This record gives sequence, C-alpha cells and structure tokens, in this order.
Amino acid sequence: MSIIVENLSKHFGKQKAVDNISFEVKTGEIVGFLGPNGAGKSTTMKMATGYLTPTSGTIKVNGFDVQKETMLVKQSIGYLPEHNPLYLDMYVKEYLGFVAELHHIKQKKQRISEMIELCGLVREQHKKIGSLSKGYRQRVGLAQALIHNPSVLILDEPTTGLDPNQIVEIRELIKNVGKQKTVIFSTHLMQEVQAVCQRAMIIHVGKIVANASINELKNLTTGQTTIIAEFAQSIDKQALADLENVLSVQSLGANKYQIQVQNNIDIRPKIFQLAAEKQWILVGLQQQETSLEAVFQALTK
Repeated sequence: MSIIVENLSKHFGKQKAVDNISFEVKTGEIVGFLGPNGAGKSTTMKMATGYLTPTSGTIKVNGFDVQKETMLVKQSIGYLPEHNPLYLDMYVKEYLGFVAELHHIKQKKQRISEMIELCGLVREQHKKIGSLSKGYRQRVGLAQALIHNPSVLILDEPTTGLDPNQIVEIRELIKNVGKQKTVIFSTHLMQEVQAVCQRAMIIHVGKIVANASINELKNLTTGQTTIIAEFAQSIDKQALADLENVLSVQSLGANKYQIQVQNNIDIRPKIFQLAAEKQWILVGLQQQETSLEAVFQALTK
C-alpha cells in the first residue's frame, strides 16, 4: 500500500475537522477524495503530507510514518496544495531550478526540461509566473510536485477556478502521470472523478461516508434503476406496471415512458418480450445510469 490511514482525527478546539477515519490507497491507484467545502478534505491531505499534526491516529506513506519519519515522507510525496504557493516574481524555468535544488536533484537541467515538456510549459518557460493564467500556474504547481519523481502525488482541488479547456488539460495530465504513480486528489466535482479515477472516497462532516469504485458508488443510495421505453403507438401503461420488479411507470408523452425498477435488476428483456406479445412497436429502450451527483447529494445532505 502507498498510503495507509488508521483512526485519523484532527480537532480544532471543539470542532472535529476529521473524525476517526481510516482508508488505504494502493500503489498505482488514482483515487478521488470528494466532499463538500469544509468536509475535511484539505485537513486530511495536510496531515498526510506532514504539514499538519493529527490529534490522534496514524498515517503511513510508502511504509514511512508521517509523524516519525516526516522528511522521508516528504521526499516520496509530490504535493500541490489548494492554494498554489508560487513565487510570482520568478520565471518558470528559474522556479523549477530552485525547486530542483531543494530536492538535490542530479542532472537538474535534464529534469527541468522533462517537466516543462510533460506539463506543457514549453512556450511559458521563460515567462514570469505572475504573468501566467491560472491554468498555467497550476501546470507549474504540478511540475514542482513532480520534479523529484515522487511515487505518490497528492493534489488538493487542482482544477478549481480553471476554465473548461484548462480543466480537460489538467485532467489528462493527471491521468498520464497516474499511469506510473499513486495519485489522490480532492475535488467536489463529480465529473472529475468519473473522468480520471478508478475509485472514490466521500468525506462528510469529518467522516468517510463512502469508499468504493465508481460503479459501486452509483448503486449505494438510490435503490432504483430507471428505464426509458419508447413505442410507435399508444400502449397499455398498466401492462408495463404489472411486470415483476417494476416500482412505477410514468408517462413522458409521445408514447414514451419512464419505468422505475428495483436496483440492479435489468428488465429490458421482459419489456421486449411484452412488446412482442402485445404487438407493440418498440422504438427505443434505454437504461439510465444513476448519476454520481445524485449519490453525492444523498450522502452529504
């Protein structure tokens, strides 16, 4: 395991920002860390990177105890905080050189060139960081997090404030990096998780309320599957409602019906068979996936 968190808590006075959470992240996984603002995402990440001391519990990164072997942990982690701390008066290439020196990187020039290429900073490398757009500043932040070739990458809301094109670019960068590293990144955007992650954890009021693959998450809360059936003519709605495992049937107009079914039960073959028996012309039959947004809302109300 790259990251092992056990019974982790952080209290600020009477407030329990993180409340006795445990989880693991396997080597090579890309895991989304979801939650509303103030749920405890950033606090957890700061503890995992050694920048914040837990009230109780333990964190191990690559086998190193964060509290006892802090420097070894920091050497093996690449960290991009929520508020990207860049030196705005430095040039991009100059800044990456500065970071490389902090990490005592050998073949510094080669590594800087690799990061500039990987993070799409070729045209911006001779510009001052203060003159860059937020999207390119995030790229610089990712470059500094990667320059020492860490095995674990921790990113705190890396796409916040970016425009749609920049978001897609940063997502692709994370996916490419994740082929060789363990990545955990926080967000409150469901589409981010679906686009990038194999698994997601949801934290709410300091507690982990879900920890599962994307497909498993979709089946956690709704208890229902939605099927849309469209016919070429008017049909007997009650015949659909009488099918086994159907919870309700709602007419959507134009001979189209929304059918609610008990979760994980696919009754499309039964609908097709019924249509054949009744000599109905079936124009369309679609099973809709439960959205992650609906799951997130149900778990974090």
